[in-house]
Amino acid sequence: MILLLGGTTETALVAQALAEAGRQVLVSTATDIPLAVGTHPSILLRQGRLDETAMAALISQEKIAALVDVTHPYALEVRATAERVARSSGIPYFTFVRPTGCVFDSGDVITAATHAEAARLACGFGKPILLTIGSRNIKDYIRPAAEAGLLIVARVLPHHESLAACRAAGLPDEQIITGRGPFSLDENRELIRRFSFGVLVTKDSGEAGGFQAKQEAARLESCRLIVVGRAPTRSANSFSQIEPLLQAIIQSGK
Repeated sequence: MILLLGGTTETALVAQALAEAGRQVLVSTATDIPLAVGTHPSILLRQGRLDETAMAALISQEKIAALVDVTHPYALEVRATAERVARSSGIPYFTFVRPTGCVFDSGDVITAATHAEAARLACGFGKPILLTIGSRNIKDYIRPAAEAGLLIVARVLPHHESLAACRAAGLPDEQIITGRGPFSLDENRELIRRFSFGVLVTKDSGEAGGFQAKQEAARLESCRLIVVGRAPTRSANSFSQIEPLLQAIIQSGK
């Protein structure tokens, strides 16, 4: 049995391929948001967050032979926990990190190392700000925007945890837009025009996460684009392409 930590668009592809290769796959997602995980009968699904203790218990209980991490490239805490638990459990750890989608040499891209830096940069333009960074770090933007007297709107997943995080940060409901991406170029352009956004803050979520559509929409609408950069992945078994990842996992089980 392979434990696959999912939650991204690549989850189904990896799970299906492993199942077709003869592996039993237990897909674990942090929330109950509907997610395609593959249709093979050897694929099972569990939902709910796993802390370090719960993950170790699950590995022991299900006799997990390998842990495959296909979580979001910015899910640093989850990735660190998964690698640590795999090591302590004596099983191999593999991780897929989605290739970058950002054209960093483009003149319309401003990079920030942290959300605090991104908030400072975004508020420096004196224009309404659209956040497409998820809900966890919304709080870093609220005070700087309020002090600058700027409208700030967040587009987040239509999930109670996302809404609760926005409200806890002090963002009123009328400044929260829900939807599940990836969003098209036209959808992004329409949203930018609707609120006359002058700044878009996002993450480098790669092509599968709709990054290019956001970057192009910002360019066409003369909207500043600020990208919060990724932290480097340090795992030895890290892959940015699906096929080498699958080959490594299958070889480890022989």
